[in-house]
Amino acid sequence: MVATEDRRRVGSRLQILQTLLFVVFAILGLCFWVLQIVQHEKFEEMAENNHQRTLALRAPRGIVFDRDMQVLVVNRHSYSISIDREHTKDLDHTIQLLAAALKVPEASVREIVDRHRREPAYRPITILQDASLAQVAAVSARRLDTELQGVVIMEVPTRQYPAESMAAHLFGYVGEVSDRDVADGAAKSGDIVGQSGIEKIYNQLLMGTDGARRVVVNSVGREIRTLDEESPVEGRRVQLTIDLDLQKAVDDAFKATPFNGAAVILQPKDGAVLALTSLPAYDPNAFAAGIDRATWASLNTDELRPLSDRAIQGRYSPGSTFKMAVALAALEEGIVTPDFKVYCPGHANFYGREFKCSAAGGHGAIDMRHAIEKSCDVYFYTVGNMLGVDKINKWATLLGLGVKSGIDLPNEVQGLVPSTEWKREKLGQKWYAGETISVAIGQGQVSVTPVSLAVYMATLANGGTRVTPHLLKAIDDGNGWTPAPTPPPQSTIDIDPEKLQAIRDGMWMVVNGAGTGGTARIAGRDVSGKTGTAQVISNTGRAQARTTKNLRDHGWFVFFAPRDNPQIAGVVFAEHGIHGGNAARIAHHILDTFFAKQDGRPLPPPPTDLHLDMSDPMARRQGTESGRAE
Repeated sequence: MVATEDRRRVGSRLQILQTLLFVVFAILGLCFWVLQIVQHEKFEEMAENNHQRTLALRAPRGIVFDRDMQVLVVNRHSYSISIDREHTKDLDHTIQLLAAALKVPEASVREIVDRHRREPAYRPITILQDASLAQVAAVSARRLDTELQGVVIMEVPTRQYPAESMAAHLFGYVGEVSDRDVADGAAKSGDIVGQSGIEKIYNQLLMGTDGARRVVVNSVGREIRTLDEESPVEGRRVQLTIDLDLQKAVDDAFKATPFNGAAVILQPKDGAVLALTSLPAYDPNAFAAGIDRATWASLNTDELRPLSDRAIQGRYSPGSTFKMAVALAALEEGIVTPDFKVYCPGHANFYGREFKCSAAGGHGAIDMRHAIEKSCDVYFYTVGNMLGVDKINKWATLLGLGVKSGIDLPNEVQGLVPSTEWKREKLGQKWYAGETISVAIGQGQVSVTPVSLAVYMATLANGGTRVTPHLLKAIDDGNGWTPAPTPPPQSTIDIDPEKLQAIRDGMWMVVNGAGTGGTARIAGRDVSGKTGTAQVISNTGRAQARTTKNLRDHGWFVFFAPRDNPQIAGVVFAEHGIHGGNAARIAHHILDTFFAKQDGRPLPPPPTDLHLDMSDPMARRQGTESGRAE
């Protein structure tokens, strides 16, 4: 009886076990059916070790045109090489292999990876921009051998700037976004953004919107097919006020000299910038491709400071180009009339100290117009002493000197026109009347930027409106060109036309009479201008110096033309250019190009010999500390 019950129990258990086994195998069969039939394609890819990868598609930056729609800045295709950590099995080994394939120091690759380790693993780390075809081929071969599965090669748009560094400081350059901006959420790692010039100021217009492509890749990283794609949106096209032909003329004229320097050319009616140059320059194409450390170090240690934009960041004594500000101040304050005369014997004594004139024999009795023409220092010593430094400061500032111009370029610096209040607040000292004598001829503590002198000329040319220099002319957002608004003027001065005409007469005589700017003369165009030769060091200091390197005088030429209906105004600064007349020679080619284009005649060829005056003006300065200027 007991045995029968035991057999029944065993039988029941076996039946339950059989049922369970049947259910289990049924479930397994169903699973195999689903895996092999229903989801065959999906798991076939998985069986082959396939992966999905999202590739960023970098948006091309907007193309930049000049005022005549000539192309200035474009994009070219290049290759970048990145490490995708999400699909990299052994990151250290990948770094070693990649460095060897690229023939770059392994430490450099590791430094880049370490800098981006905290970023999400799905975000590729760009190791090399603008890779050579040999580097691309080396990496591709190793990817096929399964050595560099986590390395991605992408074709990306890269900025291309004009050759020979033309207008480098104006255009600026692009580079990878900084770690700080990535941390702040302002951009994502690997973004290429403007770092200087218009590339920085108008980065939001030019940058565009990146796209993305989701692809399936096999075990060696080869793309099998595209799942979906969001196309990148190109940055907006931008038209500048720059005239490419005039910009070339500026650069060509400087190339015919041994001088560095700067030039800023404006439309006097509205402040549109026609050309802007700073020399020495750099090649912004080196930054577009990712500048190497050696090149970056050399640019930063170069004693000529090629990264410094002399046009908006260089501060220099203006020399005799400052005299029109002093003359206008004296006229508007009622201190003198245009016919007021001063006797110049070649020197003058103020406060127990002798100040010499540019002409050793003097100019005799001379009025304001001829004092501007002949650049008579004694005349302006006298008028400046009658005015006082505060009235000089007032009118020079109204004309655009000693203040920022407001140009749409980054990092503009401010010049200085001293005043009694400035010296008291800055130095805690009293202003002495004797200091005004040097200020009156643009020396002493006066310092200006080239762009501020260009604005100063535009203000004298247009009758008293201190324009805001600007570079943006129009924007194309895909729906056609829209003119950019013209920045409002900084201020407007109510200048007596008759008094202003006396200043203009003197400037016309500088170029077309017996003045020092005759080399800028353009037949039939009534060019008005003023040279300036500004000392870098006092005569006594220079005589005691062991070397004359970088102690030669600076040369200036400021101008507008034609006299009665000015259409162009500007400044040429020849750093250590010895004489203002040398700057005038540079300006001649610029003006000749401007009017040739206006007349529809062939543009003048680049000059080869400007017949520069390289004689040392110190020979005719005998012991004065005035800092006289031509």
